[in-house]
Amino acid sequence: MAVTEDKVLESVRQAVAEALGIPVAEVMPEATLFEDLGAESIDLLDILFRIEKKTGVKVKAADVGDYVQGGIPDEVFGDENERVSEAGLAHLKKIMPQLDVDALRGNLEAANVINLITVQNLADMVAFRTQRSGD
Repeated sequence: MAVTEDKVLESVRQAVAEALGIPVAEVMPEATLFEDLGAESIDLLDILFRIEKKTGVKVKAADVGDYVQGGIPDEVFGDENERVSEAGLAHLKKIMPQLDVDALRGNLEAANVINLITVQNLADMVAFRTQRSGD
């Protein structure tokens, strides 16, 4: 039985709410995990564990980084100033359509990309992994 994207999103919203101790109603798809919802890096591990319990999809913290970087080598994803390169921005736009890459061009530090991940982005990643495991 296929898991729908809506079901994945609802499972992710519930996992985030439980891990952060906030009402599900506050966990909107467009909310960023770290800036809007106040998650800390340790919370990400709890969120991912709860997602696995709800969906059966195992996602490690390293998988989030790999998904965000899209297999692009570090030296290509970021430039000599550790800012996200054009290649990196093009990939981010595909997986994070909410981003205004023109505003971020030349300003986004590679280390800060994680702060831009929304609940919807995380759900999309889980749905992607669900589809891959079903192939």
